[in-house]
Parts: sequence; C-alpha cells; structure tokens
Amino acid sequence: MKKAIKIIGITLLIIIALLIAIPFAFQGQIKDIVKRFINENVNAKVEFSDVSLSFISSFPQAHVSVSDLVISNFEPFKDETLATAKSIAFTMPIKELFKTASEDPITVNSIDVDAILLTLKTNKFGDVNYDIAKADENVSAETPSSSFSFNLEDYSVNNSALTYLDEASNMIIHVSEINHTGNGIFSAEASELNTKSEANLSITLDSTTYLSNNPVKLDALIGLDLNNSIYTFKENKGFINDLPLEFQGFVKQLENGQEIDITFKNPESDFKNFLAVIPKTYSKNIDDVQTTGDFKINGSIKGLNSDETIPNLDINITSNNASFKYPDLPKRVSNISINTSIKNTTGNVDDTFVAIKKLNFKIDNDVFKSSATLKNITKNMLVNANIDGVLNLANITKVYPIELDNALSGILKGKINTSFDMKAIETNAYQRIKNNGSASITDFVFSSEDIVNPIHISQADMTFNPGTVSLNHFKAKTGDSDLNATGTIKNLLGFLLSDNTLQGNFNVNSNVFKVSDFMKEDEASAENKTTTDTESLKIPAFLDCTINADAKTVVYDNLNLKDVKGTLLIKDQQATLKNMTSSIFDGALSIAGDVSTKSETPTFNLNLGADGFDISQSFNNMELLQNLAPIAKLLAGKLNTNISLSGKLDSEFSPKLSSMSGNAFAELLATRIGASQSELMTKLEGALNFIDFKKLDLKDLKTKLEFANGQVSVKPFQIKYDDIVINVSGSHGFDKTLNYSAIFNVPAKYLGSEINQLIGRINTEEAKNIAIPVTANIGGSYTNPTVKTDLTSGISSLTNQLIEIEKQKLLNQGKDKVKDLIGDVIGGNKTKTDSLKKEQNNTVKDVLGGIINKNKTPSDSTKTNTNDAVKNVLGGLLGKKKKATDTVN
Repeated sequence: MKKAIKIIGITLLIIIALLIAIPFAFQGQIKDIVKRFINENVNAKVEFSDVSLSFISSFPQAHVSVSDLVISNFEPFKDETLATAKSIAFTMPIKELFKTASEDPITVNSIDVDAILLTLKTNKFGDVNYDIAKADENVSAETPSSSFSFNLEDYSVNNSALTYLDEASNMIIHVSEINHTGNGIFSAEASELNTKSEANLSITLDSTTYLSNNPVKLDALIGLDLNNSIYTFKENKGFINDLPLEFQGFVKQLENGQEIDITFKNPESDFKNFLAVIPKTYSKNIDDVQTTGDFKINGSIKGLNSDETIPNLDINITSNNASFKYPDLPKRVSNISINTSIKNTTGNVDDTFVAIKKLNFKIDNDVFKSSATLKNITKNMLVNANIDGVLNLANITKVYPIELDNALSGILKGKINTSFDMKAIETNAYQRIKNNGSASITDFVFSSEDIVNPIHISQADMTFNPGTVSLNHFKAKTGDSDLNATGTIKNLLGFLLSDNTLQGNFNVNSNVFKVSDFMKEDEASAENKTTTDTESLKIPAFLDCTINADAKTVVYDNLNLKDVKGTLLIKDQQATLKNMTSSIFDGALSIAGDVSTKSETPTFNLNLGADGFDISQSFNNMELLQNLAPIAKLLAGKLNTNISLSGKLDSEFSPKLSSMSGNAFAELLATRIGASQSELMTKLEGALNFIDFKKLDLKDLKTKLEFANGQVSVKPFQIKYDDIVINVSGSHGFDKTLNYSAIFNVPAKYLGSEINQLIGRINTEEAKNIAIPVTANIGGSYTNPTVKTDLTSGISSLTNQLIEIEKQKLLNQGKDKVKDLIGDVIGGNKTKTDSLKKEQNNTVKDVLGGIINKNKTPSDSTKTNTNDAVKNVLGGLLGKKKKATDTVN
C-alpha cells in the first residue's frame, strides 16, 4: 500500500512538473500562433510585451495570455492608438496548441479582457479607425475565413473604457468603468446568453451634455438564433442611475446594418423614479424623499440602423401633478407637470426632434412654466422656447440639495419667447435670433471667481428684442461703490449657451467708485472671497464691451478723482481708456492707454496729462510722481506735465517700478520752494551759504525726463537765483539714489571784500562782470544725501580771468604810450620806417617793464598771489568760517 501511494505521489509530481515545464517548451510556438493570427487578420500595427502559456491555471485546458497589447492605426489615422489592454487571456483545449497553419482553425472556449481602453473614431469624411480587419479575396465558401473559431462558454471585460468620437455630428460618447460578463453556449444553433453589465455613461452632442458620468446597468437574458443572426431580449432589466427600465424585442443582424424592434418602459410609476435619473452627485440620497404623483417613461425603437438610417423613435416622458420634498430641507416643489417626447418618424437622423410640451412647477406661491422644441439636433440645432414665471433664487437650496460656492438670492421674473439656431448663436448672426419679452431681477447677489466682493444688484430690467437685449435699468452696489447702468447686450444667449463673449454697449454712472472694492478683500464679505492673495486680478475674458463712464468720485488707493468721464473698451482681457478726464490736485487730469491681463503678469501702456496740478498735493500723494522727481514734493506752485509710460503691474494693479520705461515733459508755473524742509535742502544750504533757496526763481521751468530700468535721467535745465544762473543735470533711481550736478555761475559781488578790492583796483567794466562756476555734486540717497562742492574750476577760472584782465589793462596802457610816441615821430618827420619799428618795440618793452616794476610783481608772483586770494575768498564763501585748506576739495 505504501509502495502504491509512493508511486502515485511520484507520478503526480512528474505530471505537475510536466505541466509547469511544457509551457516553456511551447512558448515560441504560442508567440508564432499569435503573430500569425495578427498578420493574417489585422490591418494595423500591433505590439505586445509578452505571450505566456500555462497548463496549471485552467487545467485540463491551456491558458494563453497576451500582455500589454497596443494597437495603432495606419492612414488616415496614422499613429493614433485604437486600443490598449493590460492583458487578453484565452482558454482552449491543449490539443489546439499542436495544430499547424494548414489544419482546421484553432478553437477558443473563453476570453478574459482586463483594462482595455478603446477609442473609436469617425472623421468628418466618414472614415472609421476601427475597420482594421483584412479582406481576403481568396476565401471561398468552403474555406474558413479565420485561423480561430470561437466555441465560447464564457467571457468577461473588466475595468475598461470606451470612447466614441464622431467629428461629423460633433458627438462624444464615453463609457467608463466597464465591467461585463457573459456565459452561454455559442456553438449551438439556438441558445441563450446570460449577461451582466455596468458602466458610467456620458453623452455630449454638439457641445451639449445630455448624460454626465451617469451609472448604467443591464442584466439581460438574450436568446441567440445564430443561423438567422437574431438576438432576442427575454428577461431584461436595466438601470439609468436608479431608474429601472424593462426591455423587450429583438435585434437582427443584416448585411447592411441591424433591424431593431425594441420597446421599453419603467415598471414603476412613482415620481421618485424621476429623481433617480438625476446623477447622485446632485440628487444625493433619495430613499427618504417624500413624493407624490407619477412619472412614466415608455418608448419604442423600430427600424433599420445603418450608415444611412436610424430606427424610428417614439419615446415619451410624462408626469402629472407631482411633488417632492427632501427630509432635511424646509420647502417643497409642487404642481410638477412634465410632458416631453423624442421622436423620429423618417429614419433620417436629422429629423429627430425633442418636444418639451410642458415643464411646470411651483415653489411657495411662485409659479414657473416653460416649453420648448429642439429640432435638427445632430447638426445646426433649432430652438424655440417659452418661459413664463417667477423664481425666488434663495429657494433653490431650500428645496433641492445642491451645493453652491456662494449663496443665491434674488427674485427672477420673466416672460420670454426665443427662437434661434445654434450656429447663429456661435457666429453672432443676430438676424436669425428672435427674442421677445422681458425679464427682471431684484435683490440679486452675484459672486464669482472673476470678482472679489459680491455685487448686490438691487434692480435690473431687460427687454428682449430680435438679436439684442436692452438693459433698461441696472442698479448695483459692491462695497462702498454704486453703479447705475443702461445699455444694449448683443449676444446674451451666445454668452449663456456657448463659449461666446458678452458683447454690449453701456452707459455707467456712479456717485462713488472705489477701485479697492474690486481689488481687496472687504472684511464684511471675507467669507465670499474667491481669489487668493497670490493671484493677479484678471480682466474677465468673456467681456467684449464699450462702457461710457461718468463718476462723481473715483477712489484709487489714496487718490480721490472728481468728475471722472471717459470711454472704457474691454476686449480680449484688455481695458483701453479713451478720452478719460478728471479733476484732482486742483487741476485737470487726462488719461489714455491700455491695461492688459492676458499674460501671467499684467502690463500697461499709458499717457497721462496734468494741467495745473498743485505740486505739493500731487507729489505727496502720487507714488509715481514721487519716484519720477522726488525733490519736487518740496515745491509749492502749479505743474503741467505729459507722461508716457509702460511696464508691468503687481497683484494689486500698482506699477512695478523696476519694469517702467517712458518719458515725461514737465513745466512749473509760479513755483517756489515750500515751507517744508528736508535733509537734502539742509545740506545744500550748509554747503552753499550765499543762496537762500526759498528765493529761487522756478517760474516757467521746463525739463524732460526719461526713465527705464529703474533709473530716471533728467535732461539739463537752468534756473536762477537773482543774478546767479544754475545749470542742473543728472539722474536718480526709483530706489531713491541720487547722482546730480548743479553748476552755480556766481557773480563777483558775492565773492567777498578781498576779491572786490582787487577788482576795484583793476577798475575795468570787464572785471566788474566776472562770474565763476561753483559745482555742487549731489549723491547718496534722498533720505541720506551727500553734497560735495568742487572749487577747482572756480579758482582756476577766477585767477585766469583776473590775470588776463590785468595783462590787458597793462598792454592797453603800453599801447597808449606807443601811440603818443608814434604821433610825435610822424609829426616831426625825423625817422624812417625801420627805425620806427625798433623804437616802437623798445618803447613797449619800457612801458611794460615800468608798469611791472612799479607794481613790483612779476607775472608768476601775480598769479600765485591772486590764486591764494581766490582760495581764501571762496573758502569762506562756500564753507563759512573754515580755513581755505579745509574748504578746497
């Protein structure tokens, strides 16, 4: 006995070992079988990472698995992926593995597909990407058309997805999370297939979403008549969300399509079935919802489904005097009436239409009625709709469990008829958009990502005209700002129903318009804030409008602009200002240019004109002017200027100084140094004590500025202090650094008694008009300036002038004596020309020598003494009581 057990055990081990080892021997043959099947049957590029064979997992059958399958198309969908699959596994009798290519087809008993992703596509020319089967012209009626035959007993598709794209009709069908199983005997002439399916379904047609990730289920027992290719629904129950539907009928496969004859209905008539159609994300748990009334769906699909036709459709949805109430919400929706049908009586897909004959409901005492027809829905859909009713927006969340980012409020009233086609909406063909009626909203609070503070619309009345909508009244407030507007909206339906922009022309009036109400968080509405601190504000991309503005007061930062008027053009995330004028700083301001938020960092390009600005007010309150001319804030008087500038804006719409470039031309009118003092003025007065800066004559001063890369370059300009001419030039940075040079041309009378005595001794008119240049170099920063005086050029200039005047005076004296001598000679006729010239030279030498000896100062000595005198005088002039050696730099 022990021996027998031992033999059996050894035999089993050998069999198991063979079952494990044999597949490795046949691995190459299995790959050849798969490649042969692909090459003979598929017109596409097929790749896979591995093919494996096992006798253990499905014993006594063989198990073949293909891993990481990828199928890519040839033209006209070249290199587009048709399908990918994590694995496709087959089971078949072991003997099938030993067949050669010349023998009968290989029989497959089961197929399991895991994580397959299919993308089926029809382009605008009608080409399809899934027709990849090769046509074999040599196949006869007696010759099998494939290397495989399917004697399936069961199959499964797990964790898969399918997408169908039709470019011609602009239709997208997406089926995700597909799990499907089926079992039956396919080899019999008549048998049954038992299937279970579940998936999530989304359908979009011409940019309109009809189903969005709705769960669908189908448990179907299908009768198979393989000889006649008829598949009959016997016991079938499907679900759309939680709505049950029962099917009956058949589908017959024909050469040119499928003959379909199916009817369906919902087995229950409770109105709760209507809520079951709505995705659970929105309807939540409906188990405890109280409902009254009925809800019925029934229909038939009958006819030929082919490339040219679709079956006739007759689908009806009705509900009468229904109501519902969620247990946790305070209000009920009542008097619900629905009468909708979907029909096609011709088989032409373009003749399919939807008729919403009635869709009515009531909340409290507010009654809402509507009806519509939708025709030509696969192409250019034609819409005709009527709305008549009242809706309290605050009641929406009180009757239905919808989650909103911001609470709704306001009373919406409307009685509107509209008729249009979708292409007219998309292309703004206003002549084909027929609107009639009116609508109004009161006490509406609007909040979105595009605005920071909620807008409270107290009243808005609109009249709908063919092609346009007239805004008769619009009163709104946000923060401290108020708005009153009238105007015309050109494509309201295009904005609401498509991706079009909102076009219009508006006249807007405001008593107070605070820019901060649209840019900064308001403490009272912090919970409604929808933008973060790091985000830059954006001009809404959906706006394409012209606004004629008239505001009594506009508050921007610390600026109060009065009587603001002008035109604002908004388009493509850019705001363009035209003819914008205002009163500010006791003068007039004009603005033109644009601001764009299309790029990640907002940019601006503006021209500013100031006429009669009070300098002290403007330079103390406008950061831009402070940075262009920081010292001007010390001035008192009037300013005219034109500024052209461009650059980038920060998250609060303030200019980034380092990015600014442009130029400015400034003119100062009746201006003087103000009473305020600064470190710079203190140091200037200390270095140049002979000037009272408060008495500077700045009248009619004109200068030009250029700025870029954070630096402001000031073109040379000239000012006066009594009879002192001052030439100024240089530059400064937006970081407050200074680099200026001021050259003071100082007349002789300011040079002290010693120099004036010397000039008096020279006693010429030219000496009395002497002026010397004194240079003041201004550096450091505006808050910590440095002032250095350069006397080198002044000393040299004055010394040279005095010596030159003295020389000329002495030479002139010599010339007078020579003239007297020549006169005597000529008068007596005693000398020839040669002797005359010699006498002249000797006389000049004697005269000059006498003058020089009389003053007892050789020329070098004169220059040295004069230079010392100038140093002493200028040292006292520029450095008060300091010694000359200390004051000369």
